[in-house]
Amino acid sequence: MSQAESRIVVCPHCASSNRVPTAKLGAGGKCGRCGAALFTGSPLTLTGANFDAHALKGDLPLLVDFWASWCGPCRQMAPAFAAAAQTLEPTMRLGKLDTEAEQAIAGRYAIRSIPTMVLIHKGREIARQSGAMPPQAIVQWAQGAVMGMAR
Repeated sequence: MSQAESRIVVCPHCASSNRVPTAKLGAGGKCGRCGAALFTGSPLTLTGANFDAHALKGDLPLLVDFWASWCGPCRQMAPAFAAAAQTLEPTMRLGKLDTEAEQAIAGRYAIRSIPTMVLIHKGREIARQSGAMPPQAIVQWAQGAVMGMAR
């Protein structure tokens, strides 16, 4: 199976890399290591322990919502981001990173205001958007950024 025919998908539960045929991404799939579903239709919680696996190793773009519990607009956008995950998976992985708990990662991406969404592919920042957005705007922005990445 060639690289074009498959994608590396990082498990949202154990952070193991799984090779999945591109044609079967929409069918979901299970992790070869832990047996859990590779796609859950909801954002995963990103931490220092799993961030690099998702940001660097996977073939799927990673859309990260940098947020904090004290941030009103962050709390307001949380349901919209969760709704966007249902639409955007399996073409990209969505994750939430608490900037208070993971200050080093927030610093690595120079997060100055929250909520901020950063689209990452293979460790490289592709696009960034600050401010709360409704679900459809998140989907349109993320899909547009991925399309621009393909050019």
